[in-house]
Amino acid sequence: MSFKIELIKDKVLSDNYFILRNITYDLTRKNGEVIRHKREVYDRGNGATILLYNPRKKNVVLVRQFRVATWVNGNADGRLIETCAGLLDDDEPEVCIRKEAIEETGYQVGEVRKVFQLYMSPGGVTEIAHFFIGEYDDNQRRSAGGGVDDEDIEVLEIPFTEALAMITRGEICDGKTVILLQYLQSSGLMD
Repeated sequence: MSFKIELIKDKVLSDNYFILRNITYDLTRKNGEVIRHKREVYDRGNGATILLYNPRKKNVVLVRQFRVATWVNGNADGRLIETCAGLLDDDEPEVCIRKEAIEETGYQVGEVRKVFQLYMSPGGVTEIAHFFIGEYDDNQRRSAGGGVDDEDIEVLEIPFTEALAMITRGEICDGKTVILLQYLQSSGLMD
């Protein structure tokens, strides 16, 4: 049995870069009790991310870039080490990660594999992230990467074991990146 939900109010608070809504709804529980909830929901669109890995060299490619929300929340320089990622806009997830890979890392990836899709922060953000892995080789490097427009992205080629150690030391603390690195570890692809 699913919950009965009745929308009372859906007001746009901000439509600047993304959309912030104030939503009021009545939720009818299984026992018939009705509870009114007032929430703010942030709609930033859906995204995709890819972990590039090289089993021969035992390396992964990650990026480091400034993330204002982490800076506001105590990350002193605001930079995070992450997997390559971007918003879908009007693209399919695989098209998105291929574009992001070339823009951010300079690698034109070949075969990729979608491993799952997840809600990343379902308490207040609508985004679904599509997770991919893709093998890379040095001959697939088409540019230095670094992003486009207002991005300032540093490309990092890191030994896989060091990337895992960086999670333990708190140097890699981005959720999507930790998930994909742990997936790669459990997959046996780097053995």
